[in-house]
Amino acid sequence: MADEVKPISPLKNLLAGGFGGMCLVFVGHPLDTVKVRLQTQPPSLPGQPPMYSGTFDCFRKTLMREGIRGLYRGMAAPIVGVTPMFAVCFFGFGLGKKLQQKHPEDVLSYPQIFAAGMLSGVFTTGIMTPGERVKCLLQIQASSGETKYTGPLDCAKKLYKEAGIRGIYKGTVLTLMRDVPASGMYFMTYEWLKNIFTPEGKSVNELSVPRILVAGGFAGIFNWAVAIPPDVLKSRFQTAPPGKYPNGFRDVLRELIRDEGITSLYKGFNAVMIRAFPANAACFLGFEVAMKFLNWAVPNL
Repeated sequence: MADEVKPISPLKNLLAGGFGGMCLVFVGHPLDTVKVRLQTQPPSLPGQPPMYSGTFDCFRKTLMREGIRGLYRGMAAPIVGVTPMFAVCFFGFGLGKKLQQKHPEDVLSYPQIFAAGMLSGVFTTGIMTPGERVKCLLQIQASSGETKYTGPLDCAKKLYKEAGIRGIYKGTVLTLMRDVPASGMYFMTYEWLKNIFTPEGKSVNELSVPRILVAGGFAGIFNWAVAIPPDVLKSRFQTAPPGKYPNGFRDVLRELIRDEGITSLYKGFNAVMIRAFPANAACFLGFEVAMKFLNWAVPNL
């Protein structure tokens, strides 16, 4: 692995990660809406076609019925949640790396980078779970024809009124099951590809924009390859009526496999993978640009 020139600064990771998260939401939210609607659509009746036949059908119908605003429905919740979430995510990753170093110049192995990424997944769950809960409910209500919530704040208020803090944090275990291993894969893949793309004798800090975009895009794809099955369970669980799944994710898993087969765990696969590359390419480019600015503006931070 190439030498890391600068010591790790979790605080810089915090600030740069927040900017990267904002870039990710703006690029990726439309296909996230498609993914959630595909994952939560009800099974079709015998002889009846499904509500959406696939990713492009869902995208087209949403755009035709609701316009561009329909694709960005519920974006306020992830913008409010994702900016601090990615800030905390990159902070956790930076801290995880720093904790494993005996000396600032130590270069970590890929398993150590994976472990640091897993720590970041633990850090983000507290922010991610309520944001995901609100986002999923807002994304599916338009396709169901109901208007129970007027926006993210109204949704959060009603959830709290109905079930307290547990209602807002419904799906925490599934969010952990998704984000801990997926975050490890995310950061390990990005660091691995950055090192592969770095010419001999050069520093990873000198990578060109196209190479950063490719590394970030593929990191997103590897992340979601791990995350999709628990994400399907999480989306179904978080949008279910109270009491439908008393045993949590085990009931969701049992119902999905019984009614729709093992392939149902990969619902929304196309939407996720189409979204993963550009969204995460934008995230890591935003992170790297912000990090370079911070290194220039406040080198001793």
